[in-house]
Amino acid sequence: MFNKVTLDLQEKSYQIIVGSAILEHLKAFLETHNYSKIIVISDENVIKFHGEKLKNISQSIDFVVVKAGENSKSFAVFEKTCEEILQKNIDRKTLLIALGGGVVGDLTGFCASVLLRGIDFIQIPTTLLSMVDSSVGGKTAINSQAGKNLIGSFYQPKLVLCDIDFLETLPLRELRSGYAEIVKYGFIYDKNFFEFLDENLTEIFAKNAQILQKIITRSCEIKAQIVGRDEKENGERALLNFGHTFGHIFETETNYSAEILHGEAVALGMLMASQMSLDFEFIDEDEFQKIFKHLQKSGFELNLKNIRQNWHQENLIKHLFKDKKTENNQLTFILLDRIGKAQIHKKISLENFLKVLKKFLD
Repeated sequence: MFNKVTLDLQEKSYQIIVGSAILEHLKAFLETHNYSKIIVISDENVIKFHGEKLKNISQSIDFVVVKAGENSKSFAVFEKTCEEILQKNIDRKTLLIALGGGVVGDLTGFCASVLLRGIDFIQIPTTLLSMVDSSVGGKTAINSQAGKNLIGSFYQPKLVLCDIDFLETLPLRELRSGYAEIVKYGFIYDKNFFEFLDENLTEIFAKNAQILQKIITRSCEIKAQIVGRDEKENGERALLNFGHTFGHIFETETNYSAEILHGEAVALGMLMASQMSLDFEFIDEDEFQKIFKHLQKSGFELNLKNIRQNWHQENLIKHLFKDKKTENNQLTFILLDRIGKAQIHKKISLENFLKVLKKFLD
């Protein structure tokens, strides 16, 4: 059994398919499209586990392998990957397939958007995080020394295949990191979804396939609805950055290392954004506690001091002002009106940010 979600963007629309053993859908897709070449971009870890599955679908598939980890979202790896793909004598009927987590998906999508001024690509995410977040919506990017995801494009895939069988080999820490982006949809958009997650936490972390399929599908539905209305993030799509403005500063400060994973940073960031929402009296103490207890119960480290003893406040402020939502040096935060409803708040003062940061650093 599988679920289908359509991301409706007129001529750029595509399907997101969620379920078990769904690589057959790739076979069917390839049979109806006359691609001259198929090149899979993957990392050294994923290729060991799942490379054979793709070879079984088509013997003509070629592979480009990058190093695992956030450092592959760099100019150097981007250039090397593009050159390697170009050496395979590609044309505009070449298809790229991203097989991996968010790093591989972002890198592949960005390569696809610029090679020969744009060729087709497919997302096959292999982590929970990439299934519910980076593989859907067409944001592609690499990092620069100035910050995360600052060089990229909006470029939609032709198909997204979320095969939950891939999650069997996913370590608990990676699963939890992906879960942060799932519960985000409950916080910003759907209170009933948040309550379902709260009731089913044990089953989620036990990797109950039925529950995973349900929550991945719902997450993709919510993201598809928002992106369908605002592809280029001119308004509503910015709500998907709830927790990210805070979270990114810790990722940047730790140089995108395993010291804090993306989802762990987002979980902390969502708590900090909830604290700011409480400070402005948009939410009450009861709702803040619900959010705090849920993230705690999910196993997230919510004490910054336990991640790193000494954080440099000046550095964190510097990273903050490089956030893509900052306009004319004025800060923008996504804050909650209540669980299930978020809003974009512009012109937030640095003092408001520091008040929250102080609570988490003291």
